[in-house]
Amino acid sequence: MSAVGLKHLFALPALSRYQMHLFSRFDSFKDALSHTSFFAVIYSLSDAREERLNCLASLRDLTFTHADIQRIVLASDEVEARLVSYLSPSRLHGIISKSASLERLLEGMVVLLGETHRVNDSMYNHCHVNQNRMLSPTERAILRYMSFGYSIPEIAAQLERNIKTIRAHKFNAMVKLGVNSDVGLLDAADILAHLPAWESRRSVLNVAAFS
Repeated sequence: MSAVGLKHLFALPALSRYQMHLFSRFDSFKDALSHTSFFAVIYSLSDAREERLNCLASLRDLTFTHADIQRIVLASDEVEARLVSYLSPSRLHGIISKSASLERLLEGMVVLLGETHRVNDSMYNHCHVNQNRMLSPTERAILRYMSFGYSIPEIAAQLERNIKTIRAHKFNAMVKLGVNSDVGLLDAADILAHLPAWESRRSVLNVAAFS
């Protein structure tokens, strides 16, 4: 979602109680943290891989330095939203697809920002993942190696498995995650490699948005 789109969303009556601060760089946001208490941070994931990686790394850093700030991710589409939901080791406060209608985006944001003391368990947060849809340790390892540029033969060597076995695990991961290309699987690998592993939460007042 663009900066203009976020401004329009927060200008609507349902969200007018929140003061939104827009940042394009995480360094600028870190400077603002020294004098502003933020209620939540909204990350609008970019379609460009490098920018998306920077965004995920910033989200990880924020978890470890300011775990009290709520974290909401705006994914590019339903597929990416599902990948973030499936793969995030921590419980994000919420995940919303930018491909949703304005009415749906507004509804989701109101629900998420209304939950101030705990991770939201509503439909806008993590999808329920049945045990048979969870990635195995080998599948997760393959995705992590993929995120750092390893080829299938290189991954096979690292895991001491044959190439056919690695390809079979890769295919199983694609089926479980609902992706049908290496690009989609790389998106999943990036999310898995860069999202943080723990969190806690308390209430604050301002909303920071990255777009």
